Amino acid sequence: MSKVVYEGWMVRYGRGKIGRSYIHMRYFLLEPRLLAYYKRKPQDNQVPIKTLLIDGNCRVEDQGLKNQHGHMVYVLSVYNMKEKHHRITMAAFNIQEALIWKEKIESVIDQHQESQVANGNKYTSFECTSGMGNERTASSSDRESQYSAQEDEDDAHPNLSRRTTIGKGPPELGFDWTQEVDSELSNQDNNNQAFSIKHWHLLQCQNGLRILEELLEVDYLPRSSSRAMKAVGVVEASCEEIFGLIMSMDSTRFEWDSTFHSGSLVEEVDGHTAILYHRLQLDWFSTFVWPRDLCYVRYWRRNDDGSYVVLFRSREHLNCGPQPGCVRAHVESGGFNISPLQPRHGRPRTQVQHLMQIDLKGWLVGYFPSFQQHCLLQMLNSVAGLREWFAQTDERIPPPRIPVMVNMTSTSASSKARKLQDSSVNSGPSLESLNSGRNSVMLDEYSDDDEEQGADTEQEACSTGLESDIKKHVDEEQGEQIDLSCFTGNLRRDDRDKARNCWSIPEGNNFKVRGKNFCYDKSKIPAGKHMMDLVAVDWFKEKKRIDHVARRKGCAAQVASEKGLFSVVINFQLPGSTNYSMVFYFVTKELVPGSLLQRFVDGDDEFRNSRLKTITSVSKGSWIVRQSIGSNPSLLGKVVDCNYIRGPTYLEIDVDVGSSTVASVVLGIVIGVMTTLEFDMAFLVQANTTDELPEELIGAVRVSHIELSSAIIPELDPETP
Repeated sequence: MSKVVYEGWMVRYGRGKIGRSYIHMRYFLLEPRLLAYYKRKPQDNQVPIKTLLIDGNCRVEDQGLKNQHGHMVYVLSVYNMKEKHHRITMAAFNIQEALIWKEKIESVIDQHQESQVANGNKYTSFECTSGMGNERTASSSDRESQYSAQEDEDDAHPNLSRRTTIGKGPPELGFDWTQEVDSELSNQDNNNQAFSIKHWHLLQCQNGLRILEELLEVDYLPRSSSRAMKAVGVVEASCEEIFGLIMSMDSTRFEWDSTFHSGSLVEEVDGHTAILYHRLQLDWFSTFVWPRDLCYVRYWRRNDDGSYVVLFRSREHLNCGPQPGCVRAHVESGGFNISPLQPRHGRPRTQVQHLMQIDLKGWLVGYFPSFQQHCLLQMLNSVAGLREWFAQTDERIPPPRIPVMVNMTSTSASSKARKLQDSSVNSGPSLESLNSGRNSVMLDEYSDDDEEQGADTEQEACSTGLESDIKKHVDEEQGEQIDLSCFTGNLRRDDRDKARNCWSIPEGNNFKVRGKNFCYDKSKIPAGKHMMDLVAVDWFKEKKRIDHVARRKGCAAQVASEKGLFSVVINFQLPGSTNYSMVFYFVTKELVPGSLLQRFVDGDDEFRNSRLKTITSVSKGSWIVRQSIGSNPSLLGKVVDCNYIRGPTYLEIDVDVGSSTVASVVLGIVIGVMTTLEFDMAFLVQANTTDELPEELIGAVRVSHIELSSAIIPELDPETP
């Protein structure tokens, strides 16, 4: 038997021929090139039940929590990108065990990819000719090559994987984010920022918690809307233990959450998203005041630093209408941020932040402002309940199994409410649940573990001869400006501060990139001037996905080609009943031979996927959007499928947002409130060696308050076979 990388009992999770799910314990064995499982612990020459060859084309898909036969299991699926139908799905009752398996498998994939580079494998490019077929011309290899400097890995949490995983994406039917969302969502203020010191001020301290209130730039709020408030406290427990307790809706919740009356699962959308019914137990003149209840989306994720984010947002659901005897409250935004701290006296410590912005509805809210304030403080006080719950536990037991969400609907509720769990779990995710109920992050979850540093470091005075020539050439090119007046797109450019439905170019120094000494001290520096000019932005819509937009006559890439310029076209494909595409055209006079950008343009898909990096930042937007998108750098090829089309004078990158569950979930949030958002995106090629450093931006864009109705149907010439 070959050297064993990792082994142990795991849950064999899958579906039988009749579609019924099953759970069995199987013994899994991970070797340097093979993943296999057995009915029992293998002996010499025992044949496994199933095997999967592990190579650089493999991926580990995080399917999140699944509720099966009364158990909540954390599911992982390992598959080869070339044969997606051939996969091994495994699960664990303990989230830590699943994360260990994920890290071990991904380390084997990384080792295989690194060995290919060490053996001198060269990259090849795909050249586009005029006779293209209708199919996507370049395979979207999702290999997640890790050429990162070893320093990145050393800086990471020891038991966390740097590799990012994706889900299966939304089902073909049911996910329709193009439907209009509630007007209340679009009226959210643009300037609140979650967990940011500069947007919060201390309101009071109570029960060992800091209670903070959001600072808004506006002077007026509707009488029924409260400012967002959050409670911050420290709990002596691990992030996993706290996360398990927060996710549960069984009898243990009564022991730490004084506002909990009952709750039930309405619909399990996917492993990270669920629709819940929650009845509140408020103590403000409860004899005379009707009780409040909620129907909301709950999304969770685990970040690379070991922290957890749980997000809430109200929504309507066919199986969870208004309940007799209750007033349906509305959560504007809310959730928990669970972050690890340094242990003290051998005990784990975790910072817990609980944020809530809620409209309790009813006539009392307008006439008695103290009602809303009192109830909100009561809800936030659950952080103190968590702290005391763990403080009164003498023995630190191993992290609990992932809890089960139990139907606890009150007997006083209607029979319709009693049937919520059965009717929704047995049926697949509905169109409505997927429409506005997908809450998540797009890019910060998939960062490449770059850490922000507070101070800039000095750059080395000298560089290699090749690098000096490249930099000199780039400086000369920057001296010659490109005439931008000949480029047009259907989305207009407007550099004014309060402009709407437009784009502009943010300062490069707003983004921090790897500095010259990054391999030694992880230092980052302001990015400075872009290597390419953003000359136009198109905003398209079509019934089917829009591929290869650079072939369109009169587009910025074609104009650049006529003028002898080179273009990088980035086409973000947004799925739905109507497919949208936002296309960015970056132009330069020519590629510098031997530069990292030239190697990226002429490299193969594996190299491109391992290097194309984005940095995102929401400058104006609601708390839940900021939490979903984040601001960490991320490798696009790890998050979603990227299709690369190399033309004679351009490289087009078609970014299929629908290929990732997580990205699609974020899209479900963002698309409904796009008119309230202003966000920045920077694109660059990740530098991993001292010869490639410092990093430089390909370009950046700021998109402001986009209207879906402004998208146009493009006139695309058919691709000849």
